[in-house]
Amino acid sequence: MKERIVIGAGPYHNNPGWYHTQEDELNLLNRSDWERLCSNDTLQAILAEHVWEHLTFEEGIDAARHCYTYLAPGGYVRCAVPDGYFRDDAYQSIVQVGGPGPNDHPAASHKIVYTHETLRQVFKEAGFQVRLLEYFDQDGIFHQADWDGADGVIFRSKRYDPRNAEQMRFPSLILDAIKSK
Repeated sequence: MKERIVIGAGPYHNNPGWYHTQEDELNLLNRSDWERLCSNDTLQAILAEHVWEHLTFEEGIDAARHCYTYLAPGGYVRCAVPDGYFRDDAYQSIVQVGGPGPNDHPAASHKIVYTHETLRQVFKEAGFQVRLLEYFDQDGIFHQADWDGADGVIFRSKRYDPRNAEQMRFPSLILDAIKSK
């Protein structure tokens, strides 16, 4: 039985022991994909690194509701997206809606750039309690809570991405959305 899944893993397997999915196997918005993969209230954890920005705000809420349905009480979604409050023009140009220009760029399908307020709202609308792990506030100040990679590694983070070792170059807004027990 799959208890911990990574959504939209791409070629990366940063979470050994987790079940890694691609969009053609698990489309966040397709209930039949969820039903094929798992049963209600069974998953312990769902990790989505740079996935939610490829959905509209409303689709993000729908996807969060699907996650809520299939998570066991106390389970969580660890979600990372580009951070709309990171003050770096080059970064914002890359992560903007539609990406930086070329149609084959990974960000070309970005539909939203989240801030901690908007991403929190997506998961609260779906019934989750939200804990921010890494994010910039509206004044451009970075905040980091204590979090454990054993609960899901987010590569594009202050903790794991070597590009961010000395200076933040490619941060993510990261949160845990927890289903009540």
